[in-house]
Amino acid sequence: MKHTVASLIAQARQYGLPSLEARLLLEHVSAISRTRQVAWPEAEVSATIAEQFQALTHRRTAGEPVAYLIGTREFFSLELEVSPAVLIPRPETELLVELALERLPLDQPRRALDLGTGSGAIPVSLRKHRPQLAMYAVDISSDALDIAARNAERHSTPILFARSNWFAELGNERFDLIVSNPPYIAAGDVHLREGDLRFEPAGALSDGADGLLHIRQIVAGAAAHLQPGGWLLFEHGYDQAETSRLLLRQAGFHSVCSWRDLAGIERVSGGYLPDA
Repeated sequence: MKHTVASLIAQARQYGLPSLEARLLLEHVSAISRTRQVAWPEAEVSATIAEQFQALTHRRTAGEPVAYLIGTREFFSLELEVSPAVLIPRPETELLVELALERLPLDQPRRALDLGTGSGAIPVSLRKHRPQLAMYAVDISSDALDIAARNAERHSTPILFARSNWFAELGNERFDLIVSNPPYIAAGDVHLREGDLRFEPAGALSDGADGLLHIRQIVAGAAAHLQPGGWLLFEHGYDQAETSRLLLRQAGFHSVCSWRDLAGIERVSGGYLPDA
């Protein structure tokens, strides 16, 4: 049976896949770029490639995330390796990176820490845009740290990675900025059984409690690892901004604020530690 780009894309569309997803999967197995797929739809595809494409199509229609099927996801204009060992980087988290960059001067050396780094999306993005930055990142998962290290190498962004449960292994290290996108979905939340979340690591999504367990730990421990004037910024759930601000104020942070993502949801909260 003869297979062409057009026939395979049409077949995937019949299964309910959007054209973009179908073309991403075909690009992954065939190395035929999406641009070439559009320009030469009648180009022939081998039976082996067609079989591989159809297998990925079936997995996608069963719900597996495209990012895991092709092994990459774009974040902050960088292509990053991902796997089921790490959370898939999302556009909402780019707000956290943007806010962090605003607090990291281009011409001054600074020290920054990412807690629960996962794929390394946040520290790689920060280090890419602030070459003088001394960037540190920790995670409790060794598999996640392996992926993060490969992403740092891919983008030539030197980062010091360490295995740590939040601040546990950091000793007396202090930083000018601490950022985090911790697990903040409450246990039992219906969203954990929907969409891509069904395939992502549970420990990277939920704290197994009320969704604020790790946020409390991060806020409570940050002061001991921040330089005077240093900032703490973290992502949280759509309904956690008010509580996050309260926790920050109770911990002695100033200029406490929450920032909205492109959907208008309060997505990131933070504040700075005043001079003693």
